[in-house]
Amino acid sequence: MELLRLEHKKLWHRKSVQIGVLLCFLYIIIFGNLLSYQWFTFGSTDDFTSSFGNHFDGYSNIRKKQEYAKQLEGDLTDEKLQAMVRNYQERAGSNDISEYEMTDWKALNSWIQTLWPELEEADQPYIMLSYVDPSQLTDFEERRKKALEDFLDMNGQTGEEKEYFLNMNAKADTPLQYRWTEGWTFVTADFVSQCGVVLAIFLAIGIAPMFCGEWHDHTKALIATTKNGRKKIAGVKVMAAFLFALELFGIITASSVFLQIVFLGPEGWDMPIQCIKILAAAPWNVLQAEIYEYVSLLISLGIVFVPMAVSQFLPLWGQKLLDLIPFVGNSTDIFRTNMYHLFGLRIWSPYLLITMPISLGVISLPFAVHFWAKRAKI
Repeated sequence: MELLRLEHKKLWHRKSVQIGVLLCFLYIIIFGNLLSYQWFTFGSTDDFTSSFGNHFDGYSNIRKKQEYAKQLEGDLTDEKLQAMVRNYQERAGSNDISEYEMTDWKALNSWIQTLWPELEEADQPYIMLSYVDPSQLTDFEERRKKALEDFLDMNGQTGEEKEYFLNMNAKADTPLQYRWTEGWTFVTADFVSQCGVVLAIFLAIGIAPMFCGEWHDHTKALIATTKNGRKKIAGVKVMAAFLFALELFGIITASSVFLQIVFLGPEGWDMPIQCIKILAAAPWNVLQAEIYEYVSLLISLGIVFVPMAVSQFLPLWGQKLLDLIPFVGNSTDIFRTNMYHLFGLRIWSPYLLITMPISLGVISLPFAVHFWAKRAKI
């Protein structure tokens, strides 16, 4: 334990580690989180040509949007949807962005495009939400189920695989419970899933000196003569590296959740993920989705960049295999209907994405310790 404490202390005393952690915090928490809430994403808008054109008033603007959404919270029925669309069209008629910006227009337009594609007019220069007749928006739940079935068919997911996702979808509570979606879309569909690679880069910068520093400092001969032995030192270094990874993850996660609570509060935690992505099949709410994404990020603290670069050039089966490698797969798979067939079993992708990094880590650690210790020989 004392050796672990010393290795851990030595790691944190390195200037490169301190600078790396600071830059990681500034990039993810300040730039990607705080400024997104207060300015880039949620600041009130004068025009939509640039996020930098938003006002620095995200906190108050979020409160206004939440207050507006409270008027429409509850069962997402045909009548509720029609009222939301009608209200948007009335507000948009003034051509004042501040009037219709309060509405959840991005989610509304996405729902309409997905569930009522036949109402789209190709010659219209405006989004569907602007011109569609609200009275035509009927049979919301039936259309959602039919759209999911068509989506699965289009992906070649038929038979038992299709039945699996339809059964999963049937467990979702209906009618869907609407809450303000924009804030939770940012958290679950954007922020958490995108900060993984940034974390991995700074994690690699921080941990690298622990394993290569001895060669850089010409102290490998000294290591070979210590009473602890090469393998014990290697094992301690691995443990210290994991501890550092957990600490960096903890700093980023705690800070981002704190800002999330400050800006968004707990409102909407119980909203089903179908309000984020209308064709999601999993019967989860957005809080469960966020927890899953953070857990997925935590157990995927491996560094893999080449597969991410080449995956787009591989056939579908190759891409699905690479998705099982940490940071190649996407934690937002909870919104999708991807499935793997292993040993005669059909396994929904999020289950594998959260277990494969652990399995790979357990398998790789003994080899990492062995080869590092072996290189230390004189």
